Amino acid sequence: MKQLFAVSVSLILLSSTYLFSQDLTAVQIVQKSIDLINGKTNKGETQMTIVRPKYERAISMKSWSVGSDYFMIYITEPARDKGQVFMKRSKDMWNWMPSVSRMIKIPSSMMAQSWMGSDFTNDDLVKMNSLEKDYTQSILAEEEVSGLPCYKIELIPRPESAVVWGKVVIWIAKEHWYQMKSEFYDEDMEIVNRMEASEITQFGDRKLPAKLVMTPVNKRGQQTIIFTKSMEFDVDIDESFFSQQNMKKIR
Repeated sequence: MKQLFAVSVSLILLSSTYLFSQDLTAVQIVQKSIDLINGKTNKGETQMTIVRPKYERAISMKSWSVGSDYFMIYITEPARDKGQVFMKRSKDMWNWMPSVSRMIKIPSSMMAQSWMGSDFTNDDLVKMNSLEKDYTQSILAEEEVSGLPCYKIELIPRPESAVVWGKVVIWIAKEHWYQMKSEFYDEDMEIVNRMEASEITQFGDRKLPAKLVMTPVNKRGQQTIIFTKSMEFDVDIDESFFSQQNMKKIR
């Protein structure tokens, strides 16, 4: 009886070892990276610096999100932009401009346009954390980025997806799941933008890159830097928070 029990335990352990040793799929890797960034919910404060050959412009903001489908940004600085709010619900995006008391639903024709004059598009803002829904994923290779072994994953738009990019290539750190680098290609498969992450920082119960730098490859002296000042995860935020009514009164 003892021998039978020992054999059973051994088989269970071997089976578990086999399951855990299996390679993760590209879909699972991308999802793990998104789950790390999002948590169930999060709220934070960030600063975006837009760098151009002749000037720099800084924008500070607060943000709230629930999963990949609900996202809100409130601009706190500079004074001329303070009070502007951007909200994402699923694939729809709105902008509240208090200076003219106007609510705008951003149409699909504007999704490729720059967000707040930065090197991020409106589409990047809406789709950044829903890559697994809009693209098919495949592992191209394993490469090192900033000293971290990474999966190099290619994302191709699904036929039904209305997205700006012809493809996205993303490097995700093995074990840590940080999105360390991304490259964005147009429909002709020419690279347009490159985003690089750095300054791994502890935010609540997890570590994440605090700094993201988006650089257009063919525009010398131009880039956008996003620096996360603070981030809390799994806080109490309900989906009802993401409403047009709340956009007008959020602070």
